[in-house]
Amino acid sequence: MLDAAARLFAEHGVAAVSMDQIAAAAGVGKGTLFRRFGDKAGLAVALLDTREQMLQEAVLHGPPPLGPGAASSERLTAFVGAYLDYLLEHLDLVRISETATPGARYRIGAYRFWHRHVAILLDGVPDPDHAAHTLLAALAADHVAALLAELGESRIRTGLHRLAENYSEWRRRSPESPSPPGVLGSSSGGGAVVGRPSA
Repeated sequence: MLDAAARLFAEHGVAAVSMDQIAAAAGVGKGTLFRRFGDKAGLAVALLDTREQMLQEAVLHGPPPLGPGAASSERLTAFVGAYLDYLLEHLDLVRISETATPGARYRIGAYRFWHRHVAILLDGVPDPDHAAHTLLAALAADHVAALLAELGESRIRTGLHRLAENYSEWRRRSPESPSPPGVLGSSSGGGAVVGRPSA
């Protein structure tokens, strides 16, 4: 079913493909498809799962600066760039998974992972949890999709990197605070998140 959905989405675009078409291409009843995934947004989440896990593994165990071993400021900039790459490659799928219902983006397990990671990298700024939500808001699929036609990818990427750098500068100017639970190493070393929220 996922293979059929991925093929149809790639050929026709996410918005143009119905659950009936996916069920027919997969050779299953529509009821089976709905019981397994709920709706097209559920299918999108399932299709994105492997891709998200690859990025999460790079954050947790990959080489620096995306993975452990670089300064928090470098890791934050690397994460913003890597996430934007992932987002642009799968923009329609991420968009439908985040906007299917009000607040859907914030209930996805992957979002909780991204938020935790960014909050750890921002440890030292006032209220890093809020700062992480604010930075991630600029990476929302609906927001990026709306800006692409007006600004283009290069300006979006440059602006996001500047935003990450501004947060890192804010962090450097703020008094140091102890690393929160779930960090390997000191905050200045940009420690990795321990464990992964379930997607």
